[in-house]
Formats: sequence, structure tokens, C-alpha cells
Amino acid sequence: MFKVRTLPEYMVKRFGGTRISTYLAVLSLILYIFTKISVDLYSGAIFVQQALDWNLYVSIGALVIITIICTLIGGLAAVIYIDVLQVIIMIAGSAVLLFKGLNAVGGWDALMTSYMQSTPNITFWSADNSSVCGFPSKDAWTMLREPTNPDLPWPGFILGQTPASIWYWCADQMMVQKVLSAKSLSHAQGGTILTGWFKILPMFLLVIPGMISRVLYPDTVGCIDPEVCQAVCGNPVSCSNTAYPALVMGIMPTGLRGIMTAVMLAALMSDLTSIFNSASTLFTIDIYTTIRKNPSEREQLNVGRLFMICLAAISIGWIPLIQEMQGGQLYIYIQSVASYLSPPIAVVYCLAILWKRMNEKGAFFGLMYGLLVGIIRMILDFSFKEPRCMDLDTRPFIVKIHYMYFAAFLFFSTALVTVVISLLTEAQPEYMLIRTTFATRWDTSEREDQLAVENCVELQPLDNDKEKNIKGTREKSEKGVVKKILDFVSGTTEEQVVLPEQLIRYQDLSSLEQTVFQKAVLYVNLLLIIGISIFFYIYFSINPFSPEEIQYLRDAAMNKTTTLLFSSI
Repeated sequence: MFKVRTLPEYMVKRFGGTRISTYLAVLSLILYIFTKISVDLYSGAIFVQQALDWNLYVSIGALVIITIICTLIGGLAAVIYIDVLQVIIMIAGSAVLLFKGLNAVGGWDALMTSYMQSTPNITFWSADNSSVCGFPSKDAWTMLREPTNPDLPWPGFILGQTPASIWYWCADQMMVQKVLSAKSLSHAQGGTILTGWFKILPMFLLVIPGMISRVLYPDTVGCIDPEVCQAVCGNPVSCSNTAYPALVMGIMPTGLRGIMTAVMLAALMSDLTSIFNSASTLFTIDIYTTIRKNPSEREQLNVGRLFMICLAAISIGWIPLIQEMQGGQLYIYIQSVASYLSPPIAVVYCLAILWKRMNEKGAFFGLMYGLLVGIIRMILDFSFKEPRCMDLDTRPFIVKIHYMYFAAFLFFSTALVTVVISLLTEAQPEYMLIRTTFATRWDTSEREDQLAVENCVELQPLDNDKEKNIKGTREKSEKGVVKKILDFVSGTTEEQVVLPEQLIRYQDLSSLEQTVFQKAVLYVNLLLIIGISIFFYIYFSINPFSPEEIQYLRDAAMNKTTTLLFSSI
């Protein structure tokens, strides 16, 4: 039992030293700013802006204040309980929105046809005058597209998106922290499998409503004219991010509209609360303790809370860049930034678990290589922004390479560097492999560092008289009113004696034992999820329209629009 609370702490057990754990903690915090906090604040503010017609930054400020208050008071337990309630309401409300939206456009078949014609009244010729900007993509109803497709090439999706997903779902403290709170291995696996079932739903509860929204509001959600977009959503690049809130405000009855708005905002704030909790944990345990040795519990809590405020302020300052990057599309922005920074993390965690010969030098220099290459690409991406359809693309070739292909290159090249350096340098001490790799997970040998105390609170020795210990604990808990209030605000808990039966419970929590029935239920559900997912990928990768039908629909839509030449000043 290692008392590992964060993923960087696992790296200390696996490789020793602190440079890898410190680097991963810092990089995780940077990714939180780039891909989580700023994006959540921006998307939540868009919802508030659409619902209440507030200024974007006033909405952001309100979200930040409420979220920080909830984080300071609630903690991780409150986040988990709220998430359970919200997911039920969100799924039910989104299902109602889906069926009302389909009814508004005339059903599924009508949606497919109408979407291909959902063009704003004002469109522009592309920079090379070969096509018209503002039309939906010809393969809009195809999920996995041609290798040269600029939106979603299937080789890039499979080979490049996977590393980013491994980081997000398997090596991100925000996700892992909730899994670590499970009562047993079966509970942890069951929770992730249930999440897998839920992950099938966004295709129908989020993507399809977004397409319905464009059909119903082509001049706003699908705007291409910078002046129109600026007037509608305050972003001259695109208003596609307003698709879901626009549909909620447009077709839901007043009561359901209020419930959906409240739940969506609560979900965003819950996500932010999870991020703030994870960020403060990473900072106080993996970074702050390297600067200040043996800080008190109260000091760590207060430092973590102050850090959350700083994190929120930095994230707000990043939002203007989000509005301009990747055509103003939030999802593409998140995936692209993750593709530049997260593949090396996925490589190191995968190899650390699966390959015993990997050592600290290989992991560290592999991470440094991946960081250097990823930062170069990200700087170039920010320097040479993706042009609008109406503008000429003058970016360097490396920037034009799809971010998914770049992620695949970064993943495999980092793996190569890590393997080569590991093989050329000395192996890790054998004791560091005990219960830190997949092959040694059942090893019961005692580690040389098992008795070392690093950022942990050890069990207190008990006297023979149990009642005497319990009485002493009660005497310690008798505090004044002012002291109790201060402890409540700071979140400090009184020191308690751990009894022998509690130690047995701790050992049960760290056990990997599972019954045959538990394994059967878990693996059957896992196979079902994989099978259903593959089916939907194949089904939605077959274009329902022939080239002739697509051209006919485009010609019909062209007759209803005014197409102009665009000149940027």
C-alpha cells in the first residue's frame, strides 16, 4: 500500500526522484488552463450570454465566483454526489431536446436533407473562387473520412486521437482522482464502464441537436459574414459554439428551458470544481511540498485555495485566444492543444506500466523531447492562425499538417526516444518494479522504500488500553467556537487515532481481488460497449448521399442565398 494520491506520485514510486513528477504536475496544470478551465468558462459564459443576454466577461466573472465558493465549501465528495444527480437530469433533458428538435425539422430523414441545405442568406466565395463558404461539408454525415480530409481523417483519428484520449481518460488527475475514491477495484472498473455507456449518448444528445440547431437557425449558428457573427455572438470567426444553447432557448418550453439552463451551468461548474480540486491537489502535493518541506494541513489547504484563484485569473486571460483559434470551434481547439502536449504523457504512462525495462532517464528525456516538439508546433499554430474560408492559406507546411497526424507522429517518436535511451542506460533497481507495473501487480515482496514517509500521515501507535486512546482523542476535539469556525472555513480536520480494524479496511481497499461474477459482469459490459461503438463508427461512416444528390441539394440551396466576394481590410 503506497498511499499514492496523484499520478505524479506514482512516477516517484516507479522511477524514484522528483523531476518527472514535478514536470508532470506542472504540465498538467498548464493543460488545465489551456484545455479545461478557460474552455469551461468560455462555454458556460456563452450559455449565460444566450440565456440572459449578459456581457461575455460579466458571465465569466459570475461563473468564476460561484464555482470558487462551491469548491471552497464542497470538496471532492460534494462534486461526486452532484455529478450523479446532474447526469440523470442532463440525459433526460437532452433526450427531450432531441425529440423536440427532430419534430421541429420533420424527422430524421428531413434533418439529413435539410442540414445539407442549411446555408446562411449571406455567403462568400472562397479565396480561390472554387467553392462557396458557408455550405455544410459534403461528408457532414460521415464520421470517419478520407485520409486527406481537413476535418476528421480516419487514420489521424485512430492513431492520433487515441494518445490524447489516453491522457484525458487514463492519466489525467481530474479523472483518476475520482477512480481512486472507489471502494474497490470492481467499483472503479464498474464506474468507468458505466461512463463508457454514457459516452455513446453524446452523438445523439449533443451532436445531432447541434445539427438541428443549424437547420433551424442557419443565419446565426451557421453565419459566415464576420459582421453578422460579431453581432450575434461577439466572435467574428464563427458562432457554431452557440448551437446547443440556441436550440435550448429556441424550442424548449419555459419550465424545461430553465431546468436545462440550470443543469448545464451546474454541470460546467461541477466540472470546474473537479478541475480546481485536482489542480490544488497537484500543486500542494507535487509542487508546493518540494518548495516548502513539511507544511501543515491548514497551510496546504490555504495555499491550494489561493492557487485556485490564480489559476482562474490566468484562464480568463487565455479566453480571447480561444475565440480566434481553430475557426472559433471549441471542440477542435481542445483536441488540437491536447494533441500538441499530451501524447508524451500517454507514452510514458503506458510504457511505465507495460515495460519493466523502462527507466527514469528514458522517461524524462522522452518527456523533454515531446515537450520541445509539441511547444514548437503549438507556437507556430498560435502564430499562424487558421484562415477563414474566404482568406488565402499562407501558413507554413508544418502548420497545415492535421493536428491528429501530428499527435500520431509525436506519440510514436516519443516512444522511440524513450525506448532507445532506456536501453542505452542502466535499468531501474528491482524493488521499484514491485507493484508498479502490470506484470508485477500481484508481487507481495517488501519494497525498500515502503517504510519511507513522503507526504503521508502514518498510523499512530496505539496503547493497549483502547478506551484510553479514544478518550484522549475526544479531549483533543474539545475546541472553542472560534477555533471550530476557523477549522470549518479552512477545511482542517482534527487528528484522529486509526484503530487496527481500520487498517484492515485500508488493506481491503487496496486489494486487487475480484470474484468470478464481478469479472464476468465487467467484461461482458466492456465487450458490449466496444461492439456497439464499432457498429456506430461503421454505420455513421457510410455517406447516405451520393455525389449527385449532394450537388443537387447544394444547387437548390445556392438559389436561396446571396454569394459575395470577400475582401479583408
